[in-house]
Amino acid sequence: MVRRLPLPAHALLAAAMLGAALALIFFYVPTDANQGFSQRIFYVHVPIALTAYACFGWGAWKAFLHLWKRPPEADLESYVAIHQGVIFGTLTLLTGSIWAKISWGHWWLWSENQLVLFLVLFLFYAAYFMLRFSIEPGPARANMCAVYALFGVALIPVSFLAIRLANNLIHPVVFTDHGPQMSGAMFFTFCVSWAAILALSSALYRVELLGKRLDLRLRDLREAVNPASAPPRATTELVRTNP
Repeated sequence: MVRRLPLPAHALLAAAMLGAALALIFFYVPTDANQGFSQRIFYVHVPIALTAYACFGWGAWKAFLHLWKRPPEADLESYVAIHQGVIFGTLTLLTGSIWAKISWGHWWLWSENQLVLFLVLFLFYAAYFMLRFSIEPGPARANMCAVYALFGVALIPVSFLAIRLANNLIHPVVFTDHGPQMSGAMFFTFCVSWAAILALSSALYRVELLGKRLDLRLRDLREAVNPASAPPRATTELVRTNP
């Protein structure tokens, strides 16, 4: 359904949802009794973190499809999804550090397993690009990157469960077996914020995919206009097939 939506309309929808989420965060949701105004970053930090998980998961799914059915663009789509996941992972670490410093007086605590596990997940996927760009384009690179992405997805449930099993206040658990431990206004604002961040990530995903495809088409056009400057045929075919 999202792919059928024109990209400009998709971007405008994401911008409108972000505007609505910010309005709810600053003007609608009540101030937390314990943490005060700083708790409002919760409605940004947690949706960003969940979106990073979603991007890594989508990248792993596309990697699995590449190894299973070999659709022509699965490798590229996996790469773009992981790239988006790293971007949102960076924002997760940034917003989390700001929130921790304001509320608990520490930018980072190495003794907190949930923080360290998310950092391990982030660094694992950041290293994905070192692997990808150290190998010549072709089937071997696509296969190795797909296997790497699938290994990384196993860290997602570990990172998520670490937050829920923590026995401190760095990551308070607000979603329990009894439902969300927040008021209706807070839960509504959280849902709108998460939907807005997901809409933003999917729009950015489509924009980056479009840019990568245009780059490949321009490369093909340059090779057609000036064959003498093109790389050997075998290498060119690999690049086109597995960007």
